[in-house]
Amino acid sequence: MTALGELIAPRRLGGDFRWLMSAAWTSNIGDGIALAASPLLIASMTSSPVLVASGAMLQFLPWLLFGLHAGAIADRVERRMLVMLAHGIRALVVAGLVAFLVTGTANIAIVLVVSFLYGTAEVFADTSTSTLLPMMVKPADLGIGNARLQAGFLVANQLAGPPLGAFLFAVGSFWPFLAQVLAVSMALVLISRISRQPVPPRSGAVETAEKKPVHTEIGEGLRWAWHNKPVRTLIVIILAFNVTWAAPWGILVLYATEHLGMGPVGFGALTTASAIGGLLGTLSFGWLERHVSFATIMKVCLSLEVLMHLAFALTTNGVVALVIMFGFGAYAFVWGTISTTVRQRLVPHELQGRVGSVNMVGVFGGMVLGQALGGVLAQTWGLTAPWWFAFAGSAITLLLMWRQISHIAAAKPALDEGAAATA
Repeated sequence: MTALGELIAPRRLGGDFRWLMSAAWTSNIGDGIALAASPLLIASMTSSPVLVASGAMLQFLPWLLFGLHAGAIADRVERRMLVMLAHGIRALVVAGLVAFLVTGTANIAIVLVVSFLYGTAEVFADTSTSTLLPMMVKPADLGIGNARLQAGFLVANQLAGPPLGAFLFAVGSFWPFLAQVLAVSMALVLISRISRQPVPPRSGAVETAEKKPVHTEIGEGLRWAWHNKPVRTLIVIILAFNVTWAAPWGILVLYATEHLGMGPVGFGALTTASAIGGLLGTLSFGWLERHVSFATIMKVCLSLEVLMHLAFALTTNGVVALVIMFGFGAYAFVWGTISTTVRQRLVPHELQGRVGSVNMVGVFGGMVLGQALGGVLAQTWGLTAPWWFAFAGSAITLLLMWRQISHIAAAKPALDEGAAATA
């Protein structure tokens, strides 16, 4: 293996990890292309703000409807096959959209239905994919593994994909979606190269001779997450901080163009600055993990989140906003990597899907609630009001959870806790 290959995917992580990483990066290219092309397609068909907003909402709605079920199913079947099936459905759904676009029969209703179906398949793909990493690498390597997956998301989904999607859409409306079909199909092939992953055995409190109904297994995942204090606290923190983060994020385009006077190009530069900062943060994660305790990293990241909201509330300068956004991307993706790593270390293999889905429902539930609050606050008190709400809410949450963060980071991994983890 070359020096570059060793840096990107260390040999100790194994061949299966390299196939998983390659599949995740490839899939993210397709999703990044659609990230720009889908809103452009909807806007070309309608000028209704409600319909345009519906396209964005349908990205989150399947998580709230099916997230818990996806976690339960991921814990009772071979996860590799479930990811392959979900990717196959995603490719077929978008291929159908391409056919409608090529024949000139596509309309806004078809596009919204495709968005919902694709988002639903994505719930199952993402939930199952997140459970594969803990089965492939040692607990000590989860941090670097998650960092590499995050780096791929940033480069492919946030940096490379959207400009390519916009360019392809300018060439022809169906081209970006055809590219998305090819990317997702390639991800399916790459996932198939992973060694067959055994279905995690039921153990401890979840042991059973026969499969239980899905709703029963969902309940087991919810109860485990509730009774495991470190995981419960981590989910609460993520939920609260997603509410406060999403409040200003939902009106960021108006804040950038009207309050900062940056225009559409400036708004795009803000999101790009965040992605570049995130790439720097994820690439530095290995060094941080070796030299700084998890508790310290978590506290610093959340403290910077509070200060970022305050800085955005106070500034009226676009250049300053770009610097803040770069810093936000750097620490936010470090937080995403470390919070995922901590959760994966604490949760037994047989519960990874269900507990992970509880976490994701908290993430997207917080985003939906936060965006709704942000719109009302901005409409009533102005475009900086959501930032002040985010500052106050995140500061209060951090103060209440400060002591608990150290306990989360120091909690024993699931392998050490054994059956006691389900108490």
